[in-house]
Amino acid sequence: MYPFLFDRTMLLLLRALLLALWAQFRVKSAYSRFGEVPSRRGVTAAQVARSLLDRFGLTNVPVGRVPGNLTDHYDPRDKSLSLSDTVYNSTSIAAIGVAAHEVGHAIQDKDGYAPLAIRNAIVPVVGIGSTMAFPLFFIGLFLRGEFLMNLGIVLFLGVIVFHLITLPVEFDASRRALRVLGDTGLLGMDEVSGAKTVLNAAALTYVAATVMAFAQLLRLLALRGMYGDRD
Repeated sequence: MYPFLFDRTMLLLLRALLLALWAQFRVKSAYSRFGEVPSRRGVTAAQVARSLLDRFGLTNVPVGRVPGNLTDHYDPRDKSLSLSDTVYNSTSIAAIGVAAHEVGHAIQDKDGYAPLAIRNAIVPVVGIGSTMAFPLFFIGLFLRGEFLMNLGIVLFLGVIVFHLITLPVEFDASRRALRVLGDTGLLGMDEVSGAKTVLNAAALTYVAATVMAFAQLLRLLALRGMYGDRD
């Protein structure tokens, strides 16, 4: 009765999923490669993060440790930077690149980087949208309710906006990270190239996530057109 549970629109998601899997493979491959290469200076990722934060006057931003693998993040709410277990004490080029990337976010926050400010502001709304969009849409589809379907699509548009804003935020943080690593001499130019490989691979995951979001939106629009107005 409801073939949309698996129909030709699923091909949109399948292609996006394959891209996401490839991006994850690239990240794991790059990090595995350069995660085994220690920096010549022998400093840890935590030390690099602390040094760079202090250099930019962010002495109030603590560098903490968080469980997990590649769970590193900068939290603009409490102005704290957290490095994962696999990164914190590592002296590898990959770990230092990741730590510098998170410092890049802290610098963005200090500079009032507009895309970061917008992303932070819409997070609560996007959280509601990502939770409610699909249930509302599919309830509307089952009940032939155009309003609920349209509401689900509108809410999901917030998720699309979030992904689009995330792209410049992440690319800019990596750009800042690579520049400051080279300028400070914390990594040699050949080592910066390795860090760039890792960060570029990580950036692909954000691109893949954006493509997946658009694929999901196109599927919702296609399903509404295919089944929404049937008796």
